[in-house]
Amino acid sequence: MSKSKSWASTGLAAGSGGGRRGRVALLITLAAAVAVISLFSGSANLGAAHTLRALLGGADVASRSIVIDLRLPRLAAGFAVGGLLALAGVLLQALFRNALADPYVLGVSGGAAVGAILAMTLGAAMLIVQTAAVCGALGAMIGVYVLARGGSTARLLLVGVAVASACGALVSVLLSASDAARLRGMLFWLAGDLEWAGTPLASLLVALIAVAGAVLLARPLNVLAAGELRARSVGLELDTWRLAVYLAAAVLTAVAVVSAGMIGFVGLITPHTVRVIFRTSDHRLVAPVSALLGGTLLAAADLIARTATSPRQLPVGAVTALVGAPVFILLVRSTKRAVR
Repeated sequence: MSKSKSWASTGLAAGSGGGRRGRVALLITLAAAVAVISLFSGSANLGAAHTLRALLGGADVASRSIVIDLRLPRLAAGFAVGGLLALAGVLLQALFRNALADPYVLGVSGGAAVGAILAMTLGAAMLIVQTAAVCGALGAMIGVYVLARGGSTARLLLVGVAVASACGALVSVLLSASDAARLRGMLFWLAGDLEWAGTPLASLLVALIAVAGAVLLARPLNVLAAGELRARSVGLELDTWRLAVYLAAAVLTAVAVVSAGMIGFVGLITPHTVRVIFRTSDHRLVAPVSALLGGTLLAAADLIARTATSPRQLPVGAVTALVGAPVFILLVRSTKRAVR
């Protein structure tokens, strides 16, 4: 088999191009609908006309502040963080060749949690908390890589799980020793809260760059996901690509966790959902569509978190878990119909 044919055969697609385009158009319509509803909904009942005037620069100062400074950044953060988590899930599922891999198996999120909770325990400001989360994520990422260096992807997975477990234990210790007045904020961060993502432009930029990179590098990802034998047969530098995919997934996870705390299930169910719906494992399609669907799901979950018990707010990570668990069970039951 020629090299070009080998590369092409790793990206399996089913159905006509027109059918896939129709599904993509449907997902784009869904994303637009979620965005509009999110902007026009909230605990402050502004009304559609008033909200529209605020978006166009009219209305009063309070209304503009609610729409422009609160709802719009949270919507952007939802799409950015959801896209980052979904892309991290895509990369890790290709790396480990396992549809159950998600962004939290590497221990990066656990390291970020330790750094953030430690800073909160000391009463640090939000900027210091986010900086501590970055340092914790980087420390965990480096630690997992050093400990797993020279081993297989299975070893990397095992070390990541061990580091994540150790970080979880440290977080429990810090929570038990924390002041009761700060405990609610810590629990919201651990459960995921888009309120932390006050300036989502950086997350959006990283997400857009990651989508472009994943599409450009889709063929190596297809080969990597096809297995070690296929990768070596087409001359792929296996160790180099494993390291690159690991670092990329870790960075995407770190940016998402630092931006919005711990939000589960998005990175797990989104790539799997896309593969089932489109019946393909070709990363030229799976990567960008997963980013779009992941952002849509998280934005929708945040809408529910903001409005379901208004004026109280639910942790968005709790909403994604409550919805994601049954959805994932249904997806697992339909796995036989998905192209792997």
